[in-house]
Amino acid sequence: MQIRPIVAACLACCWVIPLFAQPTEAGFDPVPFVDPFIGTDAHGHTFPGATCPFGMVQLSPDTRLEGWDGCSGYHFSDKSIYGFSHTHLSGTGVPDYCDLLLMPYMGRAPLDPEEYASPFQKTNEHAEPGYYKVLLDKPNVLAELTATPRAGIHRYTFPAEATYSHILVDLRHRDKVVKSSLTIVNDRTLMGYRISTGWAQEQRVYFAIRFSQPFIIGKVRDTRTSPLVGMQSATGTDVVCTVDFANTGAQPLVVTVGISGVSAEGALQNLQEEANHFDFDRYRNAARAAWLKSLGRIEVSGGTDAQKRVFYTALYHTMVAPNVFSDVDGHYRGHDGEAHLDQAHSTYTVFSLWDTYRACKPLYTLLEPARMNDFVQSFLHQYEQSGLLPVWELAGNETNCMIGYHSVPVIADAWRKGIRGYDGQLALKAMVASAEQSKWGIDHYRKYGYVPADKEGESVSKTLEYAYDDWCIAQMAKMQGNDAVYKTFMQRAQNWKNLFDPTSGFFRGKANASWQKPFDPNEVNFNFTEANAWQYRFAVPHDMSTLMDWMGGPDAFAKALDKLFTAPSKTTGREQADITGLIGQYAHGNEPSHHMAYLFNYAGQPWKTQQRVRQIMDELYTDKPDGLCGNEDVGQMSAWLVFSALGFYPVAPASNVYIVGTPWFERTVWHMDNGKTLEITAPGVSRKRFYVDNLQYNGNNWVKSYLQHDMLVRGGQLRFDLSEKPTRWAADTINWPVYAIVDELITPVPFVQEGERVFRDKQRIQVGCADKKADIRYTLDGSDPAADSALVYTQPFDITEKTHLRMLARLNGKISPEAVADFLPLRNDMKVQRYKYLYTSPYTGGGNEGLVDQLRGGPEFRSGGWQGFQGVNMDVVIDRGSVKPLQQVSVGFLQDENAWIFYPKALEVEISEDGVHFTPLGRVENTVPTTQTGVLLQDLSVSGAGKSARYVRVLGIGLGNCPPEHKGAGNPCWVFSDEIAID
Repeated sequence: MQIRPIVAACLACCWVIPLFAQPTEAGFDPVPFVDPFIGTDAHGHTFPGATCPFGMVQLSPDTRLEGWDGCSGYHFSDKSIYGFSHTHLSGTGVPDYCDLLLMPYMGRAPLDPEEYASPFQKTNEHAEPGYYKVLLDKPNVLAELTATPRAGIHRYTFPAEATYSHILVDLRHRDKVVKSSLTIVNDRTLMGYRISTGWAQEQRVYFAIRFSQPFIIGKVRDTRTSPLVGMQSATGTDVVCTVDFANTGAQPLVVTVGISGVSAEGALQNLQEEANHFDFDRYRNAARAAWLKSLGRIEVSGGTDAQKRVFYTALYHTMVAPNVFSDVDGHYRGHDGEAHLDQAHSTYTVFSLWDTYRACKPLYTLLEPARMNDFVQSFLHQYEQSGLLPVWELAGNETNCMIGYHSVPVIADAWRKGIRGYDGQLALKAMVASAEQSKWGIDHYRKYGYVPADKEGESVSKTLEYAYDDWCIAQMAKMQGNDAVYKTFMQRAQNWKNLFDPTSGFFRGKANASWQKPFDPNEVNFNFTEANAWQYRFAVPHDMSTLMDWMGGPDAFAKALDKLFTAPSKTTGREQADITGLIGQYAHGNEPSHHMAYLFNYAGQPWKTQQRVRQIMDELYTDKPDGLCGNEDVGQMSAWLVFSALGFYPVAPASNVYIVGTPWFERTVWHMDNGKTLEITAPGVSRKRFYVDNLQYNGNNWVKSYLQHDMLVRGGQLRFDLSEKPTRWAADTINWPVYAIVDELITPVPFVQEGERVFRDKQRIQVGCADKKADIRYTLDGSDPAADSALVYTQPFDITEKTHLRMLARLNGKISPEAVADFLPLRNDMKVQRYKYLYTSPYTGGGNEGLVDQLRGGPEFRSGGWQGFQGVNMDVVIDRGSVKPLQQVSVGFLQDENAWIFYPKALEVEISEDGVHFTPLGRVENTVPTTQTGVLLQDLSVSGAGKSARYVRVLGIGLGNCPPEHKGAGNPCWVFSDEIAID
């Protein structure tokens, strides 16, 4: 540990630097334009508390203990505060953090959250970068918060007339505690740890707390085992501590709290290096100076004050996370659970990559290149410790939330833009490892060229996003001269073609080599991630020009974009809270839509991009608490606004190109780390005057509707001359951005265009290929379609019996992966006569015959193989065609308590000869408890020996609502069934 004082001293000096940092232009101060309350209302999920740029500590009030709109721990509509905790997430869709709660109180020690929660008035609450204050009504205490990168600083002013003042330290707060401990070290110091499980399965927070005054009494207790006994130390799952001070008039109590993910000693050292005094205002001024330095990189002028508040709050939100995760001496907790040391880089956490690879991380390549380098190194640490790059990393844990392997575009984008202070060969190896794993449908993706809908949920979104990630791997390989990896992944990057339906012009789920039906592009179903077919229609940023050709060319492509923005905004199918900020079917409140307004440039109609971008900026961002139309998503929602306000956007990260939009301000000055300055001017820009009439770069006309990265980092001047009416600027073909894969071209997988998996008597089979020039060869007897004996498809054909179709497509010597489809005749002696309650979309299980089609649902409830009944019984009548003996009636059921799907309480069977008068056959009880976790499958059976019937009524008696002990208690739950067998 010889290095600790040296490294710590350097990092402490870095913390002092912002005190003296001044913006480039004298008098410019963006800090007053930041309003941390923006996004705290509606569904923005931000928090208003004190933090430093990319700091480990986010010290903020907690007003909610649970719920989707309580993900950050705070909601603007709430009227009580439980206390002030030291870690918070900004704009996520899952709750976590809110660790280590402190709360001032007076009188008897309160131990119940509802007892120590205090009401407050919004008029008595204030927030700014690095500082928060509120007057708590019940104890009449003024609470003020500020922070250093690794320490939270509290200042509590108690009533002058009070004899005693008190602080509660609650380690039970928020998520489930696995183990915690707190020790009174002396009359000014507490130390301990908290290990909890939630979204992050094992989150460790170690802490050291110091008080500006000695306390006269300190009591630690585990409220579960010793609720009345105060001790010097306690270890358990319900640990709290109360400390009592002799009040010294109006003299405030200052509390400094250092945290660490490694050890309590690390937390103490963080405290010593960053918070070794009790001058609250010095800390506050230092935090403000840090924000002044970071926010001052971009100066804007012109526009309204409201626009400036929106812009600078957005820029602020992009710097709230990721969070430094290493201590002042370079130690951090790795993904193997062990402590590691990296002196050369700061290690970071909170990587919401599905969201932020699109714009937020590319923003850092321009704003924070050195920090971006450390982000990539943090990714590589995780690869070395776990074998994979992060997906959604949180507090040294991989949550595997969301889809894709989107560390890949972040690394490729950084490498392309010259950020290379890490091992590039190791980075490429890590990228390939993530793409070669066999989870999340990636094995199917490699085998079939797409993710089949009956084998994996979110199949369309996964296929499209894997294809983009693969293109990024190909770019990284090309830049490093690795031809073999480049060839493999450039071919995989075209797998989007295998889910493109040329008839509808949409990407669609495909199972049994067939498009899933019925198709409604407005339907939100499990083929897509938080979206529908509209919102993934243009999700090919790396091959957009090819997609445009496949959709019929530039005019057809632009018309499809027009329709996206003008279609009715109503969605169908399942409810999806993330689909917000709708303009037509464009959903700005969620990330898959974020690049779409810029796509008109690819079709030579940039004026439409300018109109839509301006509309989104003006209508979907405000300076009010509900000013975000969706989750902040750890900076992505704000990064879109920052880029767009500057006048350009990175549609395809890992390329070298930004697509031109329209700027929001008359003048923007960007101070870069390389010492260069980029000045962007737009004289006379307004709500009406935003169409680009001419663009100049360093005094020369720029006629292309895209910019290159090198242009920006070289600095200089960009001048937008604007008009109130659309112009033909950059409309000529030669000036369009072109992104098309032109080498290593693949032949798309053929598909079944017409023909159901199960059929009665006879049906016609029609097959096709997205590339109509391809030849399709097929067999119906299970033999190899690559053999010379295979048939050449020329026209549809009929089948009347069980058929095993194998086919492939050929074009220019390139052969597609094989497609396989099975067709099965339905039994004529088993038909569903009627449902009492119809199954619920999207859980149709194959339609009205799905319960008797001889196809069993598998362990993936989202695959479409199951019929789902919400809040009601599964109640159907089967017609056997005639009165026949029966031996047994069996029904398959699924349970996945995490998805609110439970086995029925019982299976009841009734029989009838006329379909009107039914008599009971029997009942069997389910014995599997509702608390059983995991995905479970079972058949429930009722004996019918000696009985005869034509009609059989089958009832799966559901629970109706989730049981009391369940997280969804009181809400309607599901019965999932498939298949009914009558012997």
